[in-house]
Amino acid sequence: MAIHFDKVTYTYQPDTPFESRALFDIDLAIADGSFTALVGHTGSGKSTLLQHLNALLLPTSGTVTVDETVIQADSKAKAVKPVRQKVGVVFQFPETQLFDETVLKDVAFGPKNFGVSPADAEAVAREKLQLVGISEALFERSPFELSGGQMRRVAIAGILAMKPTVLVLDEPTAGLDPKARQDMMGLFASIHASGVTTILVTHLMDDVADYADTMYVLEKGRVIKSGTPQALFQDLEFMTAHQLGVPKATQFALHLQARGLQIDQLPITRAALIEMMMEAASHG
Repeated sequence: MAIHFDKVTYTYQPDTPFESRALFDIDLAIADGSFTALVGHTGSGKSTLLQHLNALLLPTSGTVTVDETVIQADSKAKAVKPVRQKVGVVFQFPETQLFDETVLKDVAFGPKNFGVSPADAEAVAREKLQLVGISEALFERSPFELSGGQMRRVAIAGILAMKPTVLVLDEPTAGLDPKARQDMMGLFASIHASGVTTILVTHLMDDVADYADTMYVLEKGRVIKSGTPQALFQDLEFMTAHQLGVPKATQFALHLQARGLQIDQLPITRAALIEMMMEAASHG
């Protein structure tokens, strides 16, 4: 399901002394089936932008088109409701959104709220809980008795139970240790591989390099650069000037380059770095 932003501007508290513009004439396209990364520092507009993806916020001006639904300043709740089912948002620390008395009831709540029968809602809840790695032994437990990592997986299962065709991830691995972070990103990669368009908001350039096929850089409410991660991470002058950093594999390759290794194109993933080093060794 394709998403298009056309000249989207958003202003918080307009016509008050606290008026603050967060987005400026955003033009952006997210292709059906893509894995798109949105990067930028705090205050760049990432969180405001992602809330437009499922009409939690409506543009002050301009339009957001999700599939065939056009979202604009005067859109009514009934008109944008289908978008909220199609676009699932995993906010930072999604476990804080858990509320029901059992894990199974919590995950089944969303589908039931959209008119799915209780039996079907429970069936899809069981399926999505197993998908995210929650064992059946935990289904009747209170979600608040689980570990932090398990709670996050239950919250994600609740979003997946809505069967979204677009999944938006807002710093989804915040607060997780390296192993849990790797497992979580592996889960999202498998969901994307099943055909779900995925949008990742992150400051972790390794995740951008490993998973995204398209990258948008935001600064002070504007898109200042876009392209493939492979292309953007070659532009060291730009990345340095905007204090964005590059993946660890690229950093390591730069150290090798400084020591005299001839590098035509900087690797951005660990696999590409290893391949480059093996090739260099074979010619050495």
